[in-house]
Amino acid sequence: MKNPFRSTRIFIGEMVGELQKATWPTKTELRDSTIVVIVAAIIMGVFTSISDFSLTQVVILFTDLVS
Repeated sequence: MKNPFRSTRIFIGEMVGELQKATWPTKTELRDSTIVVIVAAIIMGVFTSISDFSLTQVVILFTDLVS
């Protein structure tokens, strides 16, 4: 039977090695990326809200015309 602790130790060792090879962002890059994501989320939220409101009004208009 395979030793689970040995395979876990090997996995963690390989994981640490891969993480050391990675390039991590600087604080400035991280801040700028965070700002871009927040602004994009706000723009998408506003767009979704306006679209939802507009489509709701169109549906209300058509149901009022049919009634």
